[in-house]
Amino acid sequence: MLSNALFFRNLEKGFTLLETVIGIVVLAISFSVLTSLIYPFTEQSAEQIHQVNAAKLAQSMMNEIQNKAFDENSDMAGGIIRCGESLAPSCSNSMGPESGEARETFNDVDDYHGLTYYAGEIENSQGQLLNPYASYEMSITVCNDSDYNGICDANTNTAKKISIQITSPTGFTLDFSTYRVNF
Repeated sequence: MLSNALFFRNLEKGFTLLETVIGIVVLAISFSVLTSLIYPFTEQSAEQIHQVNAAKLAQSMMNEIQNKAFDENSDMAGGIIRCGESLAPSCSNSMGPESGEARETFNDVDDYHGLTYYAGEIENSQGQLLNPYASYEMSITVCNDSDYNGICDANTNTAKKISIQITSPTGFTLDFSTYRVNF
């Protein structure tokens, strides 16, 4: 009789097939709930990385543009000849590159007006593709803004507003602006 009691006691150890299946279902449901709670945080984390990369790209472009002359008729180094002043040529009224100019030969701020890069096209000033920004898009506008109110006007000899719009791979758009002054 003692051996039968030990035999039945050994059979009671462990899980039945039904208990195992129920355990797997409960684990699957709990993992799916946890995953759905964690996923939005990973997406937000990726968006922050895209925003930092967009800021780097915009800053790089701003530096390139700011290092150009204010206008086609201004002194390239600044200071000696300022277009629109007495005894100096008038400032150019056209925005965008002069005929035959490409980004490699842009020499003044308004040459960048209308420059647009779509995903996979962003390149540096030497025409080399920038692979870290392959999924980004960028567009640049330049306009005259003599009173610094953000609204373009016709006055061409005091300040130009440079706006760069970067679109991240997730579709988030960031706008960056600065001014280039005639000095």
